Amino acid sequence: MKELVDFLYFGHVLSEVLIAIGPLVAFFLFFQLVYLKLSREYVINLFKGIILAVAGLTIFLQGVKIGFLPVGTQMGEIMNSFEQLWILIPIGFLLGLVATIAEPAVQILCQNVERASSGSIGQRFLLVILSIGVGVFIALGMAKIIFGIPIYYIIIPGYFLAMILMLFCDQSFIAIAFDAGGVATGPMTVTFVMAIALGLAEAMEGRSAVQDGFGLIALVAMAPILSVMLVGAILNAIQRRKQ
Repeated sequence: MKELVDFLYFGHVLSEVLIAIGPLVAFFLFFQLVYLKLSREYVINLFKGIILAVAGLTIFLQGVKIGFLPVGTQMGEIMNSFEQLWILIPIGFLLGLVATIAEPAVQILCQNVERASSGSIGQRFLLVILSIGVGVFIALGMAKIIFGIPIYYIIIPGYFLAMILMLFCDQSFIAIAFDAGGVATGPMTVTFVMAIALGLAEAMEGRSAVQDGFGLIALVAMAPILSVMLVGAILNAIQRRKQ
């Protein structure tokens, strides 16, 4: 019976993916017929990629529904049974580190930055910066849940610091930082880390899943902005000192 329910949900996920990608395909077909006039071989290869993308997204989202979310929630509930809850802070750092490394959108961003900068900003260098930044802020998110810290105690100073760093950072690093803030909150981080946070907040006495469990993704979005601009400010200061 459970397998039948999962299969029916697979069809629901497939329909959602088709609805999401359909307008993009229609947009391309309009430009292809009116302006682009690309070769037949190119269009065929493009549609092969679209089919693979639809299949991949559908399978991934199905796995999130029946795998990632339940496991993450159960992990959060199990973590609540630890005698020393402070240990969840370094665990949160490690989760943020590995989730960011595994994030497909982060990998693509790092590759494009290396290509656009002609190798001056390396892919691995940027990936390390983003991973450490996200890990630190997920650790802060765990501390927020454990000690009941209001989220605006972290968000407001964080974005205030970001505005200050903009004054000391190169323009290229500012642009990369804000794009990185968007890609870091991808499917790996949102589905797995959020599920753990919700499970932990729901299991802890005196904590609310809605009030304390949510807000972690906002910290993840802010982490790359601060980490990239901080490194940019440091490199800018070193370059000025050399000059």
